[in-house]
Amino acid sequence: MFEIRVICDPADTDRITDALQAAFKTGRVTVHPARDGERQRLYLDADHADVWPEPEQAYADAPSIHSELDWIAHTLGTAACYTKLERGFYLRKAAVLDRIALADGADYRDDDTAHIAAKFLVVLDDAHADCDPRAYVRQQYAHWATNGR
Repeated sequence: MFEIRVICDPADTDRITDALQAAFKTGRVTVHPARDGERQRLYLDADHADVWPEPEQAYADAPSIHSELDWIAHTLGTAACYTKLERGFYLRKAAVLDRIALADGADYRDDDTAHIAAKFLVVLDDAHADCDPRAYVRQQYAHWATNGR
């Protein structure tokens, strides 16, 4: 979270406020006269807007679902009991379950399973408690895939 302060001509206040609200998640805008008496000071709290990629974009270069399921099974099969696995495991697991839920023929159980795995990742990351967990997985997977896994 950060504060944005702008000094502008009163005629530009609405245009600037609209542009800032389009670019960021913003709070209430407070307007005060500037010291020169002719312009206005705008104050607003802001945070970076969440970018939620579409599934096609997030999973564009993902390995096949079968390949990911094989990797998950191998990882689990070779890990000792009660081993805490790396974040990448939970991300890939949530992503493949999301992809399965999005596939033709998926049913509500696939959606529930994908949601639970995604929610686990949100909690693990201690992030965005109020976001759509599956959208969060897509965002994180796209970021992970882009930055060299």
